[in-house]
Amino acid sequence: MDNVAGKLIKRGVLAGGIGGLLSFGFARAFAEPQIQAAVDYESKRDTAQQALNAAAGIPNDPAGPEMFSRTVQGVVGIGIGMVLFGLAMGALFAVAYSVSVGRVGNVRPRPLALLVAGGGFLGLYLMPFLKYPANPPAIGHEDTIGDRSGLYLVMVVCSTLFLIAAVWLGQRLRDRFGTWNASLLAAGAFVVAIGVVMALLPPLGHLAVNVAQYGDQMTETPQPLRDPAGTIVFPGFPADVLASFRMYSVLAQAILWATIGVVFAPLAERVLDPGAVRADRQRVG
Repeated sequence: MDNVAGKLIKRGVLAGGIGGLLSFGFARAFAEPQIQAAVDYESKRDTAQQALNAAAGIPNDPAGPEMFSRTVQGVVGIGIGMVLFGLAMGALFAVAYSVSVGRVGNVRPRPLALLVAGGGFLGLYLMPFLKYPANPPAIGHEDTIGDRSGLYLVMVVCSTLFLIAAVWLGQRLRDRFGTWNASLLAAGAFVVAIGVVMALLPPLGHLAVNVAQYGDQMTETPQPLRDPAGTIVFPGFPADVLASFRMYSVLAQAILWATIGVVFAPLAERVLDPGAVRADRQRVG
């Protein structure tokens, strides 16, 4: 069994690497322009803020040097980061898949791969995203990085644990209510549990630093910049840029997890059910 698990993990890492590359290609084509628009917004807003400070006699802090160019950040940095993330998620996926084999009913290797990949996307990304969606540069304050990271981690942990518990609950209820009804009951329990957590966790705009500096908001998205008279001198963050970035972020993660499931499925079947693979080849031949 250890040998089988090792083979599955290697194949999971391979699938994750391919998924990371495809996800990066998509993000580079669609999300990167939104990131650049956010960077441009932040630069222009800083210029407007400096002008307000100068008019009020407030000294401006000199800008620090940029360690990496936007080209390096957008190509090398993001590319390496997404591939490494894909490798890690592929390994984690393979571990979850190995644990699920034989424990979630009589599910064939290929469908099981797609189910586990869907669960990974749902638990590790989509549910946390719904509460704390991804933001481009210019959104988020340096003083709240620790709080934001902690809250997001709480969402990831709770979502993953609740998803595992829902699978367990569905298996326990299957004999009594049937597969369909048991699945619905387990899904309902998951929605209720994660909904309670979402309701209890604070919006990012309610963090103490944000309330002290910007008032009680629901988000950290920059509001319009105003002068002492209350006149808007620079607009708030563009809603279309924010919406596009978040949409492309979700799609990039969907590509990653879908690729992991699709690539891993036939590889896992060769390890777990080589007889079925040979039979398929004979029918094709």
